[in-house]
Amino acid sequence: MRMTTSKTMNNRHLLDRRRFLGNTFHGLSGIALASLLSRDGLLASAPPVRPLIDPARPYAPRQPHFAPKARRVLVIFCTGALSHVDTFDYKPELVKRHDTPMPGSGKLVTFQGEQGNLIKPLWDFKPRGQSGKMVSDLLPNIAELADDMCFIHSMTGKSNTHGPAESQMSTGFTLDGFPSMGSWASYALGSECSDMPAFVAIPDPRGGPQIGQRQWANGFLPAVFQGTAFNADKPIPNLAPPATITAASEKATRDFLKRLNAENLAQHPGDSELSARVASYELAARMQLAAAELGDFRGESKTTLDLYGANDTNASKAGFAKNCILARRLLERGVRFVQLFHGSYAMGEGVGNWDGHKTIAAQYPGHAQILDQPCAALLRDLKARGLMQDTLVAFVTEFGRMPTFQKGANGRDHNPKGFTVWLAGAGVKKAHSHGATDEFGYQAVQDVTTIYDLHATMLHLLGLDHERLSYYHNGIERRLTDVHGHVITPVLS
Repeated sequence: MRMTTSKTMNNRHLLDRRRFLGNTFHGLSGIALASLLSRDGLLASAPPVRPLIDPARPYAPRQPHFAPKARRVLVIFCTGALSHVDTFDYKPELVKRHDTPMPGSGKLVTFQGEQGNLIKPLWDFKPRGQSGKMVSDLLPNIAELADDMCFIHSMTGKSNTHGPAESQMSTGFTLDGFPSMGSWASYALGSECSDMPAFVAIPDPRGGPQIGQRQWANGFLPAVFQGTAFNADKPIPNLAPPATITAASEKATRDFLKRLNAENLAQHPGDSELSARVASYELAARMQLAAAELGDFRGESKTTLDLYGANDTNASKAGFAKNCILARRLLERGVRFVQLFHGSYAMGEGVGNWDGHKTIAAQYPGHAQILDQPCAALLRDLKARGLMQDTLVAFVTEFGRMPTFQKGANGRDHNPKGFTVWLAGAGVKKAHSHGATDEFGYQAVQDVTTIYDLHATMLHLLGLDHERLSYYHNGIERRLTDVHGHVITPVLS
């Protein structure tokens, strides 16, 4: 065998003028090609773009990546897993094969056990509006607005367990510790409202979702971007100064405190934690002046209160109705992201939420009575006030439910293989349906979408490229969509 000497090896690494110029040419050609591909959007991904945040003004409005269709987002989250086959996903074959085995299922075992026969929708479906979209009678008021909605019938999730599935819908991940979608939006865009947080969560008045405040947590993003929980049923204390303190004296005190904070910041340049803390305290002070007015519904007309059902004798319905009014008031005051929850685990599984394992026919009408009128009124009110033109509404749940009943029960088990969410408002098509589950509503089979795709689409409508919005954490460029997701372009108007 011929051996290669060190001298030979060294000569191979020597560059003469011709080789140097040749290598330079190829290198410059590669740079030029990369530039052209980037210009034409043909590279695998664009470099991450982290927003430039002034630590002293973390809530200041920031520019999106491109012109947005939506300025704000409202997420209506039905916790417990609302059954798509009983609400928005009409399956005639499910009616035809009622109380027969699902073909090909064998002894199918899902989250809680073995499955029984196919069971038709427990509420009749009817054509709605000019589009004739089939929606069930369970939610008649929401059904009347079908012409304004863009249904995604092929949504899929990664978990069939409530906690991880709720987490994925709100944060993109089934594991804890990741920022919620509202935190990502406020991190990227800041706030257009000087006296309110950029991101507000409104839990159900009966209690929170299964994973609680993790649904609106900031995760590894700076703490200033976590959601602030509001609730219309909790009285806001009198935050006005005592009558003995004049407005001029109150202003002088605040100005003096502001000057002290500025001097403290000057003594600690570059201390981002101190800057963020000062900014949070200043926002809290401004909120004290605005919060009392925000929660005072005396200015709302009786017509509006009746539209929402805020004076209903059902206390749970009245409480949720007031939360819907609160959501509208937050949006019209410029709050960037509002997450409104319907359903609580504080009352027990299935009692205060949509988790219908045992007696779905008895459980669902009570939940529907609380949700239907207030939610429909919120959509009508946003539209009447012109807010739907630049507000994106997303109606979501953590997963769907089986087209079968559980063996030995009169309810449906968990099903992340295919379910329905819908969008409305800025930038999405009206009276449109995208994707489909199979003939029984068991699994998505046409234009299958993921929660990553949903998040990518929501960010896109806010003018944000989900592949470029990132935060460097523990050696990884983290995204809301992880390494997945595509904008669902067919639903865009």
